[in-house]
Amino acid sequence: MQVFIMVAGAFTGAHVWQETAARLVASGSAVHAVPLTGIDPARPAPPAQVGLETHIEDVIAAIDAVDMTSGPEIVLVGHDYGIHPVLGAADRRAERITRVVYLDCGMPQNGVPALAAVPDQALRAQLAERAEAGEREGVLAPPAHGEWARWGSTAGVGEAALERLTALAAPQPLGTLFQPLRLTGAVAAVPVTGVLCARNGARIDLVQRLVDFGDPALAALTEPQVTFFELATGHWPMLSCPDALADVLLEAAAGEGHRLRPAGDDAPAPAHLRPFPMDVPELPRDRQGHVDLYVPDGEGPRPAVLVVHGGPVPAGACPSPREWPTLVGYARLAAAEGIVGATVDHRLHDIADYDRAAADIAAAVELVRADPRVDGDRIALWFFSGGGLLTTDWLAKPPAWLRCLAASYPVLAPLPAWGMSGSRFHPARAVGQAGSLPVVLLRAGREAPEIAATVDAFVTAAQGCAARLELVDVPNGHHGFETIDPPEETLPALREAMRSVVAHLTG
Repeated sequence: MQVFIMVAGAFTGAHVWQETAARLVASGSAVHAVPLTGIDPARPAPPAQVGLETHIEDVIAAIDAVDMTSGPEIVLVGHDYGIHPVLGAADRRAERITRVVYLDCGMPQNGVPALAAVPDQALRAQLAERAEAGEREGVLAPPAHGEWARWGSTAGVGEAALERLTALAAPQPLGTLFQPLRLTGAVAAVPVTGVLCARNGARIDLVQRLVDFGDPALAALTEPQVTFFELATGHWPMLSCPDALADVLLEAAAGEGHRLRPAGDDAPAPAHLRPFPMDVPELPRDRQGHVDLYVPDGEGPRPAVLVVHGGPVPAGACPSPREWPTLVGYARLAAAEGIVGATVDHRLHDIADYDRAAADIAAAVELVRADPRVDGDRIALWFFSGGGLLTTDWLAKPPAWLRCLAASYPVLAPLPAWGMSGSRFHPARAVGQAGSLPVVLLRAGREAPEIAATVDAFVTAAQGCAARLELVDVPNGHHGFETIDPPEETLPALREAMRSVVAHLTG
């Protein structure tokens, strides 16, 4: 007998589980959707009396109400904010829990409040100011009908469901966001499953890449008791695809799901550490601060191209991005064309780090321009993947010495789960100010849909303002195509893009 105890996210109550619960019950499982005190109408309470601890006790009460005489398997499911009370309860009843399911949410840590998981960065900063000012007993108003996207993608949620979600939404007591989660560590022994919602920007392959970077904090995700599923929907799968969610929960309860590959010497080389697909000269690197230069032989000064990695990349990644074969390969390929190639390490370790990463890039550019072997009036910047958002400042106000901007399989608008709707890092909005700056865009034909949508929006904006956009397509290419797709699919595009960048630098 499986018993699913389900906890909803911020502003929402037990009602969101209705369709999913019905499917689970029809399969023979028992379901308890937990009404949270001060949010669910079934449990009213003054906001000043409600904190995270209150909701942990709500979940513990649901666990304790399960008749254990028949030996049921209890599966706790936490969506969004709901994972915080779920973990708090599981930590105190670890011996009774068979599995914890993280439904499109983060990985809360001991001592960290749920405030840290609020997706909208601007809102999170405002709430932090309220906490510092001592305003801890109020409420956060629920989203209006058109504001739910600040909390996650509404992809797949029909209009009727969205109206119902809005009508039944309740204010969130601030104490639930400000009170730190306290864990003893007992919950670490409980098997877990992550259910990722791809339309909200979370995918299994992206998690695997983070593991491949070698961050020790993520090593636990590769243990045998950890599994993953992916749903092609937005942040509210219980509303957009309740039957598919129920099926996934049943499989998770059975211990099924995708398991991540551990990083290490015995594992196959991850994509970012595989060899560059072209023969390039083995020029030595010249390390200057957080920049590595690859300088061709001969007289200078020469134009230069700075290769900018994507991310976020964990701070402990080893080797660091400026030493990754693909990025070094691009820099050496530029050197083979008579151009100084450069790679850089910047501090995009988290979605909230784009400001400091932009500052790191600006400093790197000035370091490269100041080198006597470089013609500081002929510079190109080449961005990759999540580094695509860092093109914004250069598009919005391109300096005269910036002769070309290039991007390979870039993310060109913040993804829904990144909480950056009000951020300045939005290239599609900036391209209209690029003027005569040439933009060379390598577009992967088999890009992840949520990233491809940002590229499409950028291309539409660029064509609408007559920007100097040059598209170089890799029709069968995937994200990071250089090291994961056959060379015959990628090399023509690589050569074309590099020739174009060099032509803009030397013409």
